[in-house]
Amino acid sequence: MTIYPLRSGLHAIGGTSLARVKAVMDQRAAERTYGIDEAGLTPTQGWSLPALRRAWNQAKADVAPWWAECSKEAFNTGLDALARGLTNWSDSRTGKRAGRRVGFPRFKSRRRSTPSVRFTTGAIRVEPDRRYVVLPRLGRLKLHESARKLARRLEAGTARVLSATVRRDGGRWYVSFTCAVQRTQGMPACPDATVGVDLGVTHLAVLSTGEVEPNPRHVDAAARRMRRLARRASRRVGPDRRTGRRASKRWERASARLGRAHARVAHLRRDGLHKLTSRLTREYGTIVVEDLHVAGMLANRRLARRIADAGFAELRRQLAYKTGWNGGRLVVADRWYPSSKTCSGCGAVKTKLALSERTYTCTLCGLVLDRDVNAARNLAALAATVAGSGSETRNGRGADRKTRPGGPVAVKRQPGTATAGKTGTVPPQGRTSNHELTYAS
Repeated sequence: MTIYPLRSGLHAIGGTSLARVKAVMDQRAAERTYGIDEAGLTPTQGWSLPALRRAWNQAKADVAPWWAECSKEAFNTGLDALARGLTNWSDSRTGKRAGRRVGFPRFKSRRRSTPSVRFTTGAIRVEPDRRYVVLPRLGRLKLHESARKLARRLEAGTARVLSATVRRDGGRWYVSFTCAVQRTQGMPACPDATVGVDLGVTHLAVLSTGEVEPNPRHVDAAARRMRRLARRASRRVGPDRRTGRRASKRWERASARLGRAHARVAHLRRDGLHKLTSRLTREYGTIVVEDLHVAGMLANRRLARRIADAGFAELRRQLAYKTGWNGGRLVVADRWYPSSKTCSGCGAVKTKLALSERTYTCTLCGLVLDRDVNAARNLAALAATVAGSGSETRNGRGADRKTRPGGPVAVKRQPGTATAGKTGTVPPQGRTSNHELTYAS
């Protein structure tokens, strides 16, 4: 497989089109300072994909005389990414796009970015032996793994290939197919059961049932090897953009080994998260997780590496679509919900709870329980108060609201609701206790 049509073609089209858009914007800004009215300004450059494609077709013979040697999909992939980047930047400035502010698109480095191309037209198929795939311009390519699962769906007519994306990661080439699939609605093993999932660093996930999912900490396990490979690469002659020095072959080999080590860590993390989320969504009908502010948590320099290694956002993303596949429901607890400070037995809420306190002790009912298990049980109890039957449901309170001054005040649960001899325990799976919180005025 040649890299030329993927890397050079994509970066050339993206850089050329971005330079043209930026030049037109700067020219119009300069003309306004000269007092020229809007009608006399330089014509604008459209940001949509068809407009960028038309501009590229007009200029490709001059800026890229080798364009005929590459697949048109390589150019279309770069234009599509640029169009989405410009649209996101514009919507973010005008307030149409929620979330963090999006900056203006930047020129992509050919050396540091991941080469990829998406094929949407042409011959895209899986060979009958299920060991080869056919892609436009690249021809017949052998696969390292069998494509029997995809081939079975294609032969049965329950899937249709929409596009194929070729990407290089960690020194290996991957092809992923985007398909329209007719998926049968699944059913969890326990559709009436509810489980709360408390995410953390010490343990990746603690369930309200008391089950603990250990944190594999893949980065820590591979840290020694990655440090050794990084030191080896630093001793080689690397590239220098200021002087135009090119990297040595020894540096390229050392850098490739380091990249493969990082890719292995990412693959191990992704594999573990898929196994955990698949097991939860196939077993429980309702899953409750917290709306964690991961970006803010990463500001803690002592925990940033461990938090990033855990993959909280990826775990929630997988739960969101897998609950829909399996007929379950995902409830996202409010970001300000005090799951760790609330007693799962009587509903009392502590004013403060240090992160170092790993055991929750209630001063009202005497409950002594692991901090994470207590938080998971509170999350499970929250599902009864949340309306909605969709695959992902939020509770009524918005996550953008601040905690009210004074903090929550505990309202003791009515006596007789706890099992005799087991004060502070929650009901069995499938039933929840009602917690009431009142706020100080």
